[in-house]
Amino acid sequence: MTGFGNWRQLTENDLPELMKVQEEAYPWHQEGPVVFRDRMGLYPSGCLGLDDEKGAGLVGYILSHPWTAEDPPALDSPLGALPDKPSTYYLHDLALLKSAHGKGLGARLVRHLAEHAGVSGFTTMSLIAVNMSAPFWERQGFRARLLPKLTAKLATYGGDAVFMTRDL
Repeated sequence: MTGFGNWRQLTENDLPELMKVQEEAYPWHQEGPVVFRDRMGLYPSGCLGLDDEKGAGLVGYILSHPWTAEDPPALDSPLGALPDKPSTYYLHDLALLKSAHGKGLGARLVRHLAEHAGVSGFTTMSLIAVNMSAPFWERQGFRARLLPKLTAKLATYGGDAVFMTRDL
């Protein structure tokens, strides 16, 4: 993936920079390092960081992994293990610094992960859109799903949280 920096697999050494990106992207609801370590350990190929072209550090990241459809993970909670029979490819967290916005980087990454999910045998992707990001996700082919059983969980993500899915 080329353009504004390069997407690459995250490592433990990235944690300090991941926390800084998260702080800018989500100042009102942040997850601790244990969540990042958990996701990187369980599904490294779905945990990617975006390096600045000038070598100034990370300007974005995504945490993604196989999961159970219609049952997104709770915010700021380690998974401990992936499900034995996952039924969706879950995009847990996509964050970009403002300096990386508007360059098509998120859309390019979503296309890459959709290909990865399809090759891995998944027929859907899912996520919880936060921070007024639902229009971005709609442009990537995701649609809002109203599931009453998720009301309490969505509330922990913020008042504008929306559960969304995409067929592959």
